[in-house]
Amino acid sequence: MSTATTPVPRSIEELAVATERPALRIDVWLAVATLGLIGCSLYVLHGATKNDIPGRPDFYVQRQGLYAGIGLLLAIVLAKIDYSRLRELKFVVFGLLIGSNLLVLAIAGATRGSKRWINLPFFQYQPSEVGKVLLVVALAAFVTDRSRRLHERQTTARVMLLALLPALLVIAQPDLGTGMVFVVVAFAMLYFAGTSWKHLTALAALFVVSVTLVLAAAPAIGVHVLKPYQVQRLTGFLKPSKDPRNQTYQINQSEIAIGSGGKSGRGVAHATQTKLNFLPEHHTDFVFSVVGETYGFMGAAVVLSLYALLIWRALRILTMAKNLYGTLIAGGILAMMMFQVFVNVGMTIGIMPITGVPLPLMSFGGSSMLVTLMAIGLLQSIHIQARIANAGKGRIPLSQG
Repeated sequence: MSTATTPVPRSIEELAVATERPALRIDVWLAVATLGLIGCSLYVLHGATKNDIPGRPDFYVQRQGLYAGIGLLLAIVLAKIDYSRLRELKFVVFGLLIGSNLLVLAIAGATRGSKRWINLPFFQYQPSEVGKVLLVVALAAFVTDRSRRLHERQTTARVMLLALLPALLVIAQPDLGTGMVFVVVAFAMLYFAGTSWKHLTALAALFVVSVTLVLAAAPAIGVHVLKPYQVQRLTGFLKPSKDPRNQTYQINQSEIAIGSGGKSGRGVAHATQTKLNFLPEHHTDFVFSVVGETYGFMGAAVVLSLYALLIWRALRILTMAKNLYGTLIAGGILAMMMFQVFVNVGMTIGIMPITGVPLPLMSFGGSSMLVTLMAIGLLQSIHIQARIANAGKGRIPLSQG
């Protein structure tokens, strides 16, 4: 007659896994970068928007703080689950991605010529923003399932088509910037999965050909793929001397704001570009310009340093993931954040065209804040699961980051 016994850990590392609190396994530096950027956002918005709504100086700050609080709760929940379980839900996640963006085209009201938001009580839901994380989770699963067939052209083509389908739905809203994020995420995942350089080079060449057709060949025969204002923005960026319909106004005001900030900034009271509303969208797309004018080079350096810390930790998590699925999720999130930071900051200093891509964790907006924090929650989940797996195998003690 045998009796059941409770298994005991076989090593000190496994005992540590069993007794250590989950909160102690997070990537602390990733958390520091995240909270630092949220703090910077609230501080910048407080000075930049206090006169935007008469009688409600803290309107944007309070809402941004609420979005951040909800987002941090979602990040904690995601960090506590094993991200690998999401792989089984890839068809559900991809269906939500496609369905939500079809829904916004069907029922959303037009705002400034765009149909991107579904109005909910106290909140505007933007499916294209949430779609960034949904695409990362679903596409990583599809690539992982075909990891043994990455050398085949069919695999590369299928992965890109899976990304292009929602990207085209987003571009039709129109939201060219987010559509580009989808394509960049897919390309990055193929790269991190180990796709042949021949396939990646072919994709890059195909992208160049597509851009040429959209911007030059198609308009020449009377087919206009982009909206008129999108064409004007690109023309204004490529040929600023022509300044079609004053489309370089925003970039010019942004450059003036950043340039006038100098080393330490002009301060809230003397930041005339922001205070007198010469700088458009100063709480959303051009929030980095506000940082440059109000807090100068030093303020901009602090913000960019926090982004560098965040990107470094994402790279670190990518390399330590316990499986390919985790590597691809981390790689997709890394590409998403790097692209958005580069495009947004580049836009404010005139080296990128205006695309409406928000600055993660800094620009005002509920959907953008929630999605970015959800992505960071997934990164923390990958980090936690990697530390548990490595400690169980006796590779590293849990005290190491």
